[in-house]
Amino acid sequence: MKTDFYKMTIKEAAEGLRNGEFTSLELTKAYLERIKEKDPEIKAYITITEDLALEQAKRADEMIKKGEGNMLTGIPCAIKDNILIKGIKCTAGSKFLENYVAEYDATVITKLKEVGAVFLGKTNLDEFAMGSSCENSAFFKTKNPHDLERVPGGSSGGSAAAVAGDLCVYALGSDTGGSIRQPASFCGINGIKPTYGTVSRYGLIAFASSLDQIGPMCKTSEDCKIVFDIIKGKDKMDSTSTDFSKNSKLEKLRIGIPKEYFGEGLDKEVEASVNEVISYLKVSGAEIVDISLPRTDYALACYYIIAPAEASANLARFDGLRYGNNFEGEIEKTKDIYLNNRTSGFGKEVKKRIMLGTYTLSSGYYDAYYKRALKVRTLIKQDFEKAFEKVDVILGPTSPCLPFKIGEKSDDPISMYLADIYTVSINLAGVPAISIPCGKSSNKLPIGLQLIGAPFEEEKLFTVSSLIEKKYGRS
Repeated sequence: MKTDFYKMTIKEAAEGLRNGEFTSLELTKAYLERIKEKDPEIKAYITITEDLALEQAKRADEMIKKGEGNMLTGIPCAIKDNILIKGIKCTAGSKFLENYVAEYDATVITKLKEVGAVFLGKTNLDEFAMGSSCENSAFFKTKNPHDLERVPGGSSGGSAAAVAGDLCVYALGSDTGGSIRQPASFCGINGIKPTYGTVSRYGLIAFASSLDQIGPMCKTSEDCKIVFDIIKGKDKMDSTSTDFSKNSKLEKLRIGIPKEYFGEGLDKEVEASVNEVISYLKVSGAEIVDISLPRTDYALACYYIIAPAEASANLARFDGLRYGNNFEGEIEKTKDIYLNNRTSGFGKEVKKRIMLGTYTLSSGYYDAYYKRALKVRTLIKQDFEKAFEKVDVILGPTSPCLPFKIGEKSDDPISMYLADIYTVSINLAGVPAISIPCGKSSNKLPIGLQLIGAPFEEEKLFTVSSLIEKKYGRS
């Protein structure tokens, strides 16, 4: 297979399949061979589902012959390993679930199966999606395809690396505080966190239930739209899901530039690349509006109270009885089972967040921390509501920094958490946001910008993204 075969977008691959240039089986076998060749150095995949992929590819070819299916039929993809596929291991990057085999499909998987998608495998992630670098996986560290000494971002680092490394055509990730957008930025691909509730969370191993959202990670924003249109919609298994959408038209594009996103701590090359895009959009006829999101400085602190609190509650089920390994040895008290299983089952970052969350929910601290954080969250949401009265979309950097070296921030958690400074407020507010490539640094590292939309206005994000891609193309 020629090299550029792996560079195809969903649209290009779908056209090739429909025109009979190749079959889904040929396409799938080619990607499986590439994974065997390239993934040992990138380490994007935890599990390769070769038998399932080949079976699905054969079925997809039959669908295509009959004129059935759609743009995703027969297209090989990768799935973050916290999203359940029936009969396939789902580890969430944790030793606790090392041997757990899913007994049902997540709703997004059911929808992809219905249209004839092909699953190549499950991708690596920070344990239970807690991290910004994919260094917190219990199994191995994923590397950035653009520079193998650097991180791919997290927590959906495996999905981002798989797309950027041409180890799949597209992937699914999950985003709790930037876990789709930040790795998309670091790996030079596109990734969208939809409006909270537009994509069902049923079958997603929960981190923080009021923040989690599944979304696509692709080579282009057009591909993101193709996947999003298939996986979105109300689901009776998820009471927070909805099929509500807006068909908002863009007559005069007004783009908001928050002053808080261009201050101290922003890498100069990132700032220059984003400003270049702003200038291009202005020349193209967009109205550039200076805005303020005044509670931005409180977002990170707010997030690291609410998210760990919800994580503490969600991970309570991992007690060594329902999930975990049987404890061998003499047991005097039930708590010995919990203590031994959790000590060996959870990694350092997960333990830290569980303890932080349990503390903020405890008697005497609930009002002082958690309840106050919820009030701040409301104020952050109101900041966005006021901004969208003036503008159609908000534009800024996805991350304040370039992809950093593996191990560089491991002993500096504050610095690591600051990599999500521009992304966590979007999850707190529940609004949609997409990260798209906007250039490269002097040492050829990807740079991403983030477009933020009002609730249920993903279409505006796709429209503006396409406008930018016409100028800057793929990373």
